[in-house]
Amino acid sequence: MRYYGEEALGLIETVGMTPALEGADKMLKAADVELISYENIGSTLVTIMVKGDVAAVRAAVKAGAEAAAAIGKLTAQNVMPRPIRAVGDIVSVHDADVY
Repeated sequence: MRYYGEEALGLIETVGMTPALEGADKMLKAADVELISYENIGSTLVTIMVKGDVAAVRAAVKAGAEAAAAIGKLTAQNVMPRPIRAVGDIVSVHDADVY
């Protein structure tokens, strides 16, 4: 899914795919957010990114971070309420579209 920066952006970063997937699952179940991208940058670091309104993204990141930390190592979490459009170019490198 292409991200253009109009909505809040939420990120969690973990060591390993398993806590990242657990976090992503909880993020999507906790609030009305959409999965937009993931990044596996090597060194086993994985970042999951979601978008939505600010309150939903805050709730999703909180739930995802807690879930990821419960089964693995959470290295970062962040909510960007309204990032500039250029951030979308970075975020959309690995879109989560799987059709």
